[in-house]
Amino acid sequence: MTQAEAAVAVRDTAAARPAIEVAGLVKTYGRDVRALDGLSFAAEPGKVFGLLGPNGAGKSTTVKILTTLSIPDSGTARVAGFDVLAEASEVRRAIGVVAQRTAVDQMATGIENLAMMARIHGLRGRELRTRVDEQVERFGLGEKAKLTPYNYSGGQRRRLDLAMGLVHRPRVLFLDEPTTGLDPEARIGLWDEIRTLTREDGLTVLLTTHYLEEADLLANQLAIVDRGRVVASGTPAELKGELRGDAVHIGLDSAEAAVRAAAQLADEDVWDVQAEDAVVHLRTADGARALPRLLSTVDGVVSATVNRPSLDDVYLRHTGRAFRRGNAEGEAS
Repeated sequence: MTQAEAAVAVRDTAAARPAIEVAGLVKTYGRDVRALDGLSFAAEPGKVFGLLGPNGAGKSTTVKILTTLSIPDSGTARVAGFDVLAEASEVRRAIGVVAQRTAVDQMATGIENLAMMARIHGLRGRELRTRVDEQVERFGLGEKAKLTPYNYSGGQRRRLDLAMGLVHRPRVLFLDEPTTGLDPEARIGLWDEIRTLTREDGLTVLLTTHYLEEADLLANQLAIVDRGRVVASGTPAELKGELRGDAVHIGLDSAEAAVRAAAQLADEDVWDVQAEDAVVHLRTADGARALPRLLSTVDGVVSATVNRPSLDDVYLRHTGRAFRRGNAEGEAS
């Protein structure tokens, strides 16, 4: 084998390895809070891997471990081929991080923010200036880059955040709730940027989000996390394909009425019947056709909806609870 052939073989072997490998991660806080409970998953290189779950599921704890900001109690994790404990310095050089809370210095211009991040990653002189100019152009900051972020829109500040996370050309990018607080137009613009990064640069993105639409549209692979464990994984289409028929959600006037209704509705024409709070969730082959019959069976109905299979339904099936974005559980961090 020639030297060139050997180099190609090495690259092909590296590309075949997962960009992120997590096996059996456990992390506890104090005596009672078990943030991770044997978490395992693998993310392919050059793809968007989504960690989906409400606040409290363990997403932020996972990101802290993978970015070397926290140490697990047990289990292993590798990022870009490096062990997060034994090779933490190599991991830090290989990753970019865009956290939910902005890293932008509001008193510095966009260019100064980019230069600061480049220096943190060891860039100097001409290379630093080239990288900064590349990011300004790529993320459409233009003349705004000469101003402080006080003069930016929310979407522009988030693009600056993303540019800062990529100025050193990392192999893996961690995006933690990247579109929280953005208006719909800014969210769509940021989604387009993320798609371009994976398609053109071969960047691996680990996306943590509690927006179901975001996960469905962006992620090539998904892991649904609940109480520190992966309860389901696959492509969005595969996960939704597990479900047969339509989802029907019937709101009742009390939680007790929902329990009674769930018992009444459990017949051969419906399945996955669950009562949660004052709502009955179920599935049936043709929701629109079945709905009048279902509503005539129970008393105290205040609302009813019919939906095609969604990630919300997948989450409900695997956890027994509807997906909520609120911080009811309060994830330890």
